[in-house]
Amino acid sequence: MYLTTKGLVLRVTDYNDRDSLLTLLTPEHGKLTVKARGLRRKNSPLVAPCQLLAYGEFTLFEYRGSYTINEAASVELFQHLRRDLTRLSLGTYFAQCAEVLCQEDLPNPELLSLVLNCLHILCKGEREEKVKAVFELRAACLAGYLPDLGYCSNCGAEDADRFDISAGQLLCSRCRSTANTGIRLPVSAGTLQAMRYITQCDAKRLFAFELGQENLIQLSQVTESYLCAQLERGFSALDFYKSLLI
Repeated sequence: MYLTTKGLVLRVTDYNDRDSLLTLLTPEHGKLTVKARGLRRKNSPLVAPCQLLAYGEFTLFEYRGSYTINEAASVELFQHLRRDLTRLSLGTYFAQCAEVLCQEDLPNPELLSLVLNCLHILCKGEREEKVKAVFELRAACLAGYLPDLGYCSNCGAEDADRFDISAGQLLCSRCRSTANTGIRLPVSAGTLQAMRYITQCDAKRLFAFELGQENLIQLSQVTESYLCAQLERGFSALDFYKSLLI
């Protein structure tokens, strides 16, 4: 049986001397593991559409639950990312997160749209901290980790200025010393406003907000800590990205 679908390449793994295994994120079928025969051969026609972070159209042959690529054509290769190692490593981090968050044969068009949108925005030169923060917080929400960003979770005060990354809740200065222990990061009024916007806005307007550089750095630190805390893991591409900033 043949299946035609568009998909984003999240991972490429060597299978043998000639073939590779690809992890695709597709809108209709979620995460798919597919074999790319001859991909490692010189001049393989699959090289462009089957590279990491390539978005393409794939014709797959399915046999007993296994998929093999029959044909593939590139739709978007995000060439501007591939000329900038820092931005490429950040895009790879998005791919690693998406691979963890999506499931086999479970449609997740919202996550695919988020990753593609963030890659496009990165190519256009948007500030990395902003794209990173938007992806992390919105991805957490899509995965079911919607934070409570209304009031202090302990007393209901409106002047909360700390964010508990494990509980996903706010605390004010009067309660953070008496509430349950946990890692709490400072959030300014501007950072908190941006977090509320990212969690609530329409997907087409995710980047339609402005934030000063100091608050943007704080936002990026908070969203990174929150996503990693909820997933209980780190990411090698994130570590590499951060090493390039030193």
